Amino acid sequence: MTARILTIGSALQDIYLVDHDDLKPTSIGDSAIFGKVLVGSKVDIDKLYYTVGGGGINAAVTFARNGFETIFMGNVGDDSAGNAVFNLLDEENIDNSYVSVLRGTTGTSVILLDSQGGERTILTHRGTSAKFDNLDEKDLDLIQPDWIYITTLRGDMATLERILKKAREIGARVMLNPGIKELGENKKLLWLLKYVSVLILNKSEAAKLVPGVLLEELLYHLSSYIPVTIITDGAMGGIAGSNREIYRFGIYEDTKIKDATGAGDAFGSGFLAAMLSGKKFKDALIFASANSTAVVSKIGANQGILTNDKKLHMMPIQKI
Repeated sequence: MTARILTIGSALQDIYLVDHDDLKPTSIGDSAIFGKVLVGSKVDIDKLYYTVGGGGINAAVTFARNGFETIFMGNVGDDSAGNAVFNLLDEENIDNSYVSVLRGTTGTSVILLDSQGGERTILTHRGTSAKFDNLDEKDLDLIQPDWIYITTLRGDMATLERILKKAREIGARVMLNPGIKELGENKKLLWLLKYVSVLILNKSEAAKLVPGVLLEELLYHLSSYIPVTIITDGAMGGIAGSNREIYRFGIYEDTKIKDATGAGDAFGSGFLAAMLSGKKFKDALIFASANSTAVVSKIGANQGILTNDKKLHMMPIQKI
């Protein structure tokens, strides 16, 4: 029987402004800016793309493409961008019954993307994705998910707690990918991890939760709170561990990054999709890395998401 997966998080319209020279980064000390965009100037952009993204949407696309019954829960506005979200959900066969249409604007990101180096700056208006307190945990009684994949709720710890407690009540397991605002409530978040089965975050995020500098240290400290932890570290790969096994992994393959948007969402949802498809822990990490690599090789946060029939090659991964 196919697992039923509910994803909870943001839904955004992503507008890409892509150029090969005007958006080329210019270094200033340890930072960089898009140096050729002057105040008051008019800049001709090479390409323009309208796509749909957001953490909750990106994860849902992975699960749907891998054959799972998938439901998305989140907010959109009563506007054309909201219609675009519904269109994507329909195209990907994702249940939209628990999407709330609120008065206001759908969250929108404008992504300034350098087509030469893949560097980007994201300007985001959260709109209806700025709040989640309207989400009703009682809907879980109707949905009866096997798993719930939760991305950032913009620091709404009360709603997060309500959903996690209800998930335990109905026997649903949870994978959590917290955002910067949840990590800012680190004591509360650590307390809530008792309701979570799988946690994914990057190295700098992990360091906001527990002591440590090395990946092994961070994993060790987090393992006292959570059964399965994945910590990613960009081009360095990452580390993942459960009660039975720990792996250090590199990247799936060295590919030209066209757009890094959605890479983390693809990794986390790819891991869970592979595990629920019956893959072993190690093989699920390989699929997760391949899914992330496929996403960054295309423009758009979910354009490159893989299906589970994709033939994969080996990658640097070692049991420790």
